[in-house]
Amino acid sequence: MPAGYTGTLLVLGHGAGGDVDAVDLVAVRAAVLAAGAGVAMVTQPYRVAGARRPPASARQLDAAWLAVIAELRRRVAVDSLVVGGRSSGARVACRTAAEAGADRILALAFPLHPPGRPEVTRADELRTGVPTLVLNGDRDAFGVPEPQPLVLVEVLPGETHALSKAPQLLAQIAVAFVTTAGIAR
Repeated sequence: MPAGYTGTLLVLGHGAGGDVDAVDLVAVRAAVLAAGAGVAMVTQPYRVAGARRPPASARQLDAAWLAVIAELRRRVAVDSLVVGGRSSGARVACRTAAEAGADRILALAFPLHPPGRPEVTRADELRTGVPTLVLNGDRDAFGVPEPQPLVLVEVLPGETHALSKAPQLLAQIAVAFVTTAGIAR
C-alpha cells in the first residue's frame, strides 16, 4: 500500500505458465503504486504448491481468487476495486468480476483462443457487464479480442503475448484506466 492510499485497490493475477514477476505485471504494479492506489499481486495456489502447470479447474482457480479478494476487503478499506491479470489471470478476473464486486477489469494479454485454434474463442468471458480494458500485442499467438460494449481493446504494435517490449507504455495506459472511473456503464 502506498503512502496516501486513494482507496483504489488493484488485484492482479499471473498467467498459467508464469508468476507475479512477469514484466508487464511488475510495470503496472509500479505505476499504480506511484499513482496512490494499492496493489495486491496474487499467486494462484497451484503455483504456491510448486506446480509448473495449473492442475486446478477454472472453478477452483476462481474460488481461490474470490477468497483472496474477500480477505483483502476484510483487511483494506476499498472504495474502488479493480481486478485483473495477465493471460489466465485475466480470464480468472473476468469470470469472477461481478461476484467480487469489481468496478473495473484490467486484462493484459487476454488469451482469446489457444494458439492456432481461433475457432475455440473465449470472447464470452469478456462480457461481464463490468468496464474492461484489454491490452494485447498485435503479434499475440493467442489472438486479439474485438472491442465490445464496456470492453476497450488497446493493441500494442510489435508486442507478443509476453507484453515485454514496452512495459512503461503498457503501464502508462493501464494506470490511467485503474485510477479513473474507467468506462461509463
